[in-house]
Amino acid sequence: MRRIQLGGSQRTFASVGIGCMGMSWGYDELGRDESESIAVVRHAVDLGVDLIDTADQYGPFTNELLVGKALKGRREKTLLATKGGLVVDDPATYRSHRDGRPAHLRAAVDASLRRLDVDHIDLYQLHRIDPEVPVEESWGALAELVEEGKLGAIGLSEASVAEIGRAHAIHPVASVQSELSLGSRDALKDGVVAYCGRQGIAFIAFAPLGRGFLSGLIGSPQDLPTADGRHGIPRFQAEALSANQPIIDRVRVLADGLGATVAQVALAWVLAQGEHVAVIPGTKTRRYLEDNVEAGSLTLPPEALAELAALPEPVGAR
Repeated sequence: MRRIQLGGSQRTFASVGIGCMGMSWGYDELGRDESESIAVVRHAVDLGVDLIDTADQYGPFTNELLVGKALKGRREKTLLATKGGLVVDDPATYRSHRDGRPAHLRAAVDASLRRLDVDHIDLYQLHRIDPEVPVEESWGALAELVEEGKLGAIGLSEASVAEIGRAHAIHPVASVQSELSLGSRDALKDGVVAYCGRQGIAFIAFAPLGRGFLSGLIGSPQDLPTADGRHGIPRFQAEALSANQPIIDRVRVLADGLGATVAQVALAWVLAQGEHVAVIPGTKTRRYLEDNVEAGSLTLPPEALAELAALPEPVGAR
C-alpha cells in the first residue's frame, strides 16, 4: 500500500484504513459482536492498517469505547482519528444535530479522550460544519486544542472548497473526510478532491463501498440484516437495487478479468483519484478486512479506469 501524507505534517499513513462505525452504529444492530470487532481492529493494525476512524456520534459514544479497548497495546502503531460536532437526538432513528460551538467542541474532545483512554488524539475531525457557527470559530477552538497538545492534527468532514479554504487560512487542514465511491462522486464534481491535492491536504473517502452497495453482495433488501439502518436509505430499496444491478454486473466483469473482487475494484478506483486519497471501508469480519487491505495493492489499467468513470449514476439517494 502507498503511504498518504497528513496535511501540514511529515506524518504518513496507509492508504487503506478502517472505518469502525458499523461495529456500533447504523448497520446490523442485532448482529454486533464487540469481541469480534475488537479482534478485527487489532488484526487491521497487525496487517499494517494504521488509520483507525471513529466518532463520538457512533453509538452514541460506544464506538469510541470499543476502539479504545481494541488499541490497548497497539496505540503507538496507529493514527487514531475521531470526530465531534454531531450530537445524537434519537439513536433509534439516527437523528442528530450539528453543534460547532467552541465550548461544545472542547467538552467533546475531553470526553473522547476519556472514552478512548488516550492522552492525545492524532486526528480530530469536525464531523459537520454548524451553519449557526462560523467555521472560523469552530476551527479556532480546535486549533487551540492542537496547541495544548490534546490534538495532533485537525480535519473537516463533508466541507466545501470555500469552507476548507476559510479554515485553512487559520490553521492547516490536515484532512478532509467526505463520501466518495463509484456511486457517490460529488467530491470529484465539486472540486474538493482536486483542491485537497493542490493544498497538500489528505482526502479520506468514507463509504467507499457505498455502504455495502458496491460490495456486490446486496441484490435485494432481503440481503440486509433485519435491524439495519440501510433499510431507510433510498438506494437500498428494492426498485433501486434492481435498477442498479447492471452497474454491479459491469464492475464484476472487470473484477473477474483482474482476478479481484467487486469490492476491491471499487476501492482501487477511489484510490486512483489521487496520490493524496485514502479509503476507510468499514467491516466487522477479518475476511473482508483482508480483502480490503489487498485492494491497496491493486492497480487498475487505464481502460478499466475509463470504463468505471463512464458508469452511470446509481438510482436512489445515498
